[in-house]
Amino acid sequence: MQENYTPNNREKMLWWLSTAETELVKNAVVDRNRHAIIGMLMLGTWCFATLAWTYFFSTVITELWKAALLGIFMGGMILSIDRALIKGIGRITKKIWLTLAFRGALAITIGLFMAQPALLFLFQKEVKLQASLDNEERMNEKQKAIEKRLKTEREKLIKEKQAIRSELQTLYEEVVSTQNSFIQETDGTGGSGKLGLKAIALAKKERADKAEKVYQNTLIRLSPLQQQIDSNLQRMDQNTQVELARFESLLNNGFITQIEALNHLIKNNAAVAYRYYLLVALLLLIELMPVISKLLLPTGTYQVYAKKIEEQEIAAIEST
Repeated sequence: MQENYTPNNREKMLWWLSTAETELVKNAVVDRNRHAIIGMLMLGTWCFATLAWTYFFSTVITELWKAALLGIFMGGMILSIDRALIKGIGRITKKIWLTLAFRGALAITIGLFMAQPALLFLFQKEVKLQASLDNEERMNEKQKAIEKRLKTEREKLIKEKQAIRSELQTLYEEVVSTQNSFIQETDGTGGSGKLGLKAIALAKKERADKAEKVYQNTLIRLSPLQQQIDSNLQRMDQNTQVELARFESLLNNGFITQIEALNHLIKNNAAVAYRYYLLVALLLLIELMPVISKLLLPTGTYQVYAKKIEEQEIAAIEST
């Protein structure tokens, strides 16, 4: 034991990260290094959490400095939680296993969440490409939904338009037929075969004029209706484009969109899925390492010092 040992600032910081009491651990020669190791792992987890949260916020905030500040804040929150987890782990007994299970579940939950931004960063190019394809698919689905909603009204208008065209076409063919019949009658190429405006020719001319008049009257009557139908169809197309444009403006490459794209990549690509699960295990291990190291490293004289000091303080309080 070296009671006069003076730790440097690096050691003090690592001990603080490991939740060790400086006045006690500096007198525990072997435990100095143990707590320094735990402190290094805590520092790595802290940096990892800060970077992961910064990237997470950068997907929803355009200003990088704001994302960095929020990332630092959330990294500090994760550090505080991890320090609480480490501090709560003492000598392993039967009574502590339930507490350890809870702390382990909490650490795993944090690790799994923190792995998501890191994985998005590692698969950034592939995720952005898949997100673009997903957004295109969403656009197609939106367009199909709009078309389905307007299908009945559109079909009704198209049917009315076709009926008008069919009626006008029939009348126009009648006009052409009667006019041809009149011309053939007058030039002797058809009908009675007699030249000139004979009685038969006059009758055919009257029929042609009548057919022309009926066609023109019908055209005058149906043209406004036809124009109204065309206007309604055009309006529907314009409204569809406006709605699609509005929907497209809502599409983005935010965090949830990228997570969905990553899930699609994992589902459709075995190579990506294999590396994804390996990386999840690795990143989860980074978050769990401080807790694991605290459990794996043997307790030394520091624990004895801490327990003794605590018992002395309790006895002093109880004696007053």
